[in-house]
Amino acid sequence: MKPNIVLILIDDMGWKDASFCGSSFYETPNLDSLAAQGMQFTEAYASCPVCSPSRASILTGQYPARLGLTDWIDMEGNYHPCTGRVIDAPYVKCLELHHRTVADALRENGYHTWHVGKWHLGAPQYYPEYHGFEKNIGGCSWGHPHNGYFSPYGIETLPEGSDGEYLTDRITDEAIRLIKTADNAPFFLNLWHYAVHIPIQAPQTLIDRFAKKAHDMGLDTQQAIIAGEHFPSDQKHHLRVQRRVIQSDPVYAAMLFNLDWNIGRLIDCLKETGQYENTLIIFTSDNGGLSTAEGSPTCNLPAAEGKGWTYDGGIRVPQFAVWPGVIPAGSTCCTPVTSTDFYPTFLEAAGLPLEPEHHLDGVSMMPLLMQQGDFERNTIFWHYPHYGNQGGHPSAAVRCKEWKLIEFFENGHIELYNLKHDMEEKHNVAAQYPEQAQELQNLLHAWQKSVEAAFPRKNTADHSDGTNSD
Repeated sequence: MKPNIVLILIDDMGWKDASFCGSSFYETPNLDSLAAQGMQFTEAYASCPVCSPSRASILTGQYPARLGLTDWIDMEGNYHPCTGRVIDAPYVKCLELHHRTVADALRENGYHTWHVGKWHLGAPQYYPEYHGFEKNIGGCSWGHPHNGYFSPYGIETLPEGSDGEYLTDRITDEAIRLIKTADNAPFFLNLWHYAVHIPIQAPQTLIDRFAKKAHDMGLDTQQAIIAGEHFPSDQKHHLRVQRRVIQSDPVYAAMLFNLDWNIGRLIDCLKETGQYENTLIIFTSDNGGLSTAEGSPTCNLPAAEGKGWTYDGGIRVPQFAVWPGVIPAGSTCCTPVTSTDFYPTFLEAAGLPLEPEHHLDGVSMMPLLMQQGDFERNTIFWHYPHYGNQGGHPSAAVRCKEWKLIEFFENGHIELYNLKHDMEEKHNVAAQYPEQAQELQNLLHAWQKSVEAAFPRKNTADHSDGTNSD
């Protein structure tokens, strides 16, 4: 019997934004319980530090640079191209229709395919129903709920709820309704919550709960936001960013607590309908937590920076997988994995042949999940040729085993870190290990050439001395 597949993708959830990941302020009892029933990934990565590229990568099994979709989709064109010492690289503003998605593959092999929640992969002609999903509830061109998390939402693909209805509750209600009405065919539920993206909003009773907790823990007397600190890079262009250095925002904590409650409701539904034992559940995020802009609601420390940066705080994400009887409960995986790996994993889990001509950059995680066989990849790449609205500057990165190299496009500056000994990415050791740095840089350049990556171009109107001060 083919398993059901449930992919729970959270928006902007940081790698430490759950109790099971080490947070002492946020409370996620349902996620903690669920993660304990399967395998937790301690070094899972999104394929981009912002949302749209990672989402496209999940669906196609291809790196954003190969897709040409390397930044969040700015439909109005009001933000891009950004300029500094360089001008943002051009990019595709949709998930193009010629790509065969994992939903296409599963649907052609007898699966119901349902998308519920955020999409943000282009205009209406590129919505989920044109990418293999038979149902689309809530997916549109928006990257966040423009009218807020309380109804009326104004989301064109989601009928309005009663006044004051909370969006995360409603998205979960829709997913539960689909599960309850399912027939005997297996289903692929692509549950992509809008939470915990800005605007940071939650039911007031929950906000009050965490405001009290912050007070009881003494967090409300600590300086949570630090401006202009020289951390972690030696690049001057990072100096003016404001960073959250402790997890203490009661509204963000309330959003997470509500999200956790809703995931608990979803799991209860799977159990009540007899589907849980035959369901592969993956939980992850599309990029790192928002810690350096737009209110900086969370903190990713000891991982450096956050959303919009190629430091680990921007790309490392929480992730676990549960499949009763298949994935050992209470297990942990320390092997780095990334967004491209879901497509082949879902095919193999469903007993279907892999399609390497489509998921070109993905590697099935099934050997890791079952703790059998080899996982054949040592290197992961990122290519973000854009100025992030969270403060990050155009860069690319490569991780090979414990080593990670970042190359900045403005001036060719490189940083090398040994993540085994310096996960905070505080100590740039490129000068101490020039051969290691050169080897990784060569790997990065060869990969960029192979995927025909687009690069920023020099801004001839910029006459700075080589370091940005914005």
